[in-house]
This record gives sequence, C-alpha cells and structure tokens, in this order.
Amino acid sequence: MAQRKRLSPEESRNSALQAARALLIESGPQAVTLKAVAGRIGRTHANLLHHFGSAAGLQKELARYLSETVCETIKQAVDANRAGLGSPREVVDLAFDAFDKEGAGALASWMILTGNEDALSSIVETIHQLVDDIGAEEATMERDVSHLREDTLSLVLMAMGDALIGKALARSLGLPDTAARDRAQKMLEASLEEVNPAE
Repeated sequence: MAQRKRLSPEESRNSALQAARALLIESGPQAVTLKAVAGRIGRTHANLLHHFGSAAGLQKELARYLSETVCETIKQAVDANRAGLGSPREVVDLAFDAFDKEGAGALASWMILTGNEDALSSIVETIHQLVDDIGAEEATMERDVSHLREDTLSLVLMAMGDALIGKALARSLGLPDTAARDRAQKMLEASLEEVNPAE
C-alpha cells in the first residue's frame, strides 16, 4: 500500500488553497466545501478543520489567497505599463479576469449571500495595500495618489460588476460582451493623459 507523503503545515494549507481555487473556477463557490477540498487533495475532513477551523474559515483564506495573487499580477502589469512594456488594456484585462475567470467575483458574492462578509476584508485590505504601494512609487513621480485610488476603486467595481452580470447586461443593451472592459480602458487612458498630458 502506497504511503502518503507527509506535508508540512504550510504545504498542506497551500495544497488545500490551490485545490479550493480549482474547485471555485471549475464549479463555482458552492463547490468549495471542506469535504470536496479534502477529497481533491487526498486528505481528511479533520485535517482541513485543523488548518481552517470551518468551511467559512477555508473560504476566508481562499479570498485572501486569491486577492494576494490577483493584486500581485495587477501590480506586475502596472509596473510593466510604467516601463513601456504593457498597456492600460492589459491592466484592465488582468483585473477583469481576476474577478471573472479566476472566480473572485463569484466568491465575493457567495460570501455576502452566506453571511461571511468579514471574509471580504482580506480582498479589500490587499487591494488597499496594492494601491498604497503603487501610490508610494507614484508619489516620487509627483502623481496625485487620490487620483490613483479613484481609478482603482472604479476598476475594481467595474470588474466585479462585469463578472456578475456584465455580459448579460451588455447583450441586453445591444453592446459587445467587452463593453465594460472597453469603458475601463478608456477611463484609464484618460486618467493617464490627465496626469501626464502630452507635450
């Protein structure tokens, strides 16, 4: 009989979070249960209870894990854009994909519906930290940080809304599926032009 590899507590938690993320993307937030995640990684329900305390605890950690991953990806795109290697559209697509394809929008709405709103604090805190980090860099470039915060707020709200009802709403209005992304791109381009007007 094959023996299971013994994982460190950190490896076990990471393995569970990766499995939870996969379940979220494949089947939606209602599929992210302790039993399903345990089955996916070949561990016991009790093992996951030890690490997360409850299904709500697992979902809260998943929200934190997703938000950190998403924000790091967005920050890399912003940095690339500053270096002339990216574009506002790439930043928009990363943000929108995080809430849509990566499941952050569905997870956030599920948390609210199940009364686990405090789990959203990790997403808000991580996005706030991202804005502050970028703002600190921008301050040396004399950019108005409040401008950056407003852009971030608009981008995140647009991405969240688009993940939940964007395509259906756009179609009902006779607009292309990418209408919200296109609007967000124009917003960012206009904002950049306002802060750094062409000579």
